[in-house]
Amino acid sequence: MSSAAATLEVLRAAAEVLSGPGGPAALATVIARAGSAPQVVGARLLLRADGSMVGTVGGGAIEAQVLAACRATLRDGSPQLVKAHLVRDLGMCCGGSMEVFVEYLDAQARLVLIGAGHVAQAIAPVARGVGFRVVVVDDREELLAHPAFAADQRVLGDVDELDAVLPDLGPGDYLVIATRDHARDEQALAHALRRPHRYLGMIGSRRKVHAILARILRREQQMGRPAPDLARLRAPVGLALGGRTPAEIAVSVIAELLADRHGGHGGPMNIVPEAVTRLGEPARAPGPGPAAAAEAAKAGGEAEETRAEAEGEAEEKRAEAEEAAE
Repeated sequence: MSSAAATLEVLRAAAEVLSGPGGPAALATVIARAGSAPQVVGARLLLRADGSMVGTVGGGAIEAQVLAACRATLRDGSPQLVKAHLVRDLGMCCGGSMEVFVEYLDAQARLVLIGAGHVAQAIAPVARGVGFRVVVVDDREELLAHPAFAADQRVLGDVDELDAVLPDLGPGDYLVIATRDHARDEQALAHALRRPHRYLGMIGSRRKVHAILARILRREQQMGRPAPDLARLRAPVGLALGGRTPAEIAVSVIAELLADRHGGHGGPMNIVPEAVTRLGEPARAPGPGPAAAAEAAKAGGEAEETRAEAEGEAEEKRAEAEEAAE
């Protein structure tokens, strides 16, 4: 096989990895050579997660070392740089030296939006901006034609057709349910809980979530089926940022998706208290007497109760705004 044909074969395999659900791969590329090294700059090798391989960087000991680096990259996603003198380091007889860069390849995470209303229209462009491949499902053609979805895969279908319109859901997929009414949300959620997914979110108030989950679990029990796995379900979907508009809700949802994708906790990154502690606490004025301290503690407790009540009311208002935005 000519070098051009070999390169094309590897690039086609890499394109398949990036566009399909087949799993990750490690791509090794010769980026420098000297002397009589066995391969030219630009030669490539692709190692898939299942152990199958396309291409070569020269065979022998250098390729064995590169394959070891590829396996390390597949384990942790980190790039590797392999540098070797073929005689001194590897005992190869061809002489020279090579540098090979190894990188991690994987398909874009797919986000399936079930419902194409105002919230989905706000979510889609933000999701694309952070690297998600977006699929939108709705039975209303006029909403699927919205400019917000122009760059996305649009699928015409209602929630009772999800098996047919989403036949290839996999364990790496993200799903967000935001249809136009509670009955559709419930039907979509009951279906999605039985399908593979990495993340499943549903928009709505806490009251709505309690009611829908209770009905789904009761039905499953009545049918003699085991309770569905709720470990990856997030409802109400999103982080508690306090926003109410579709754009603000979209930021909340995407923030939670990113926290899941990168293993984040979703909390603030602020380290100012830690920095102040390291510098040493500043001098403090004398504290109040016992009576004043007790009164202050009582006032603080009442303030905390008031704050908690206000936060609960704010959460309910946010959820009502989400439902109105649907």
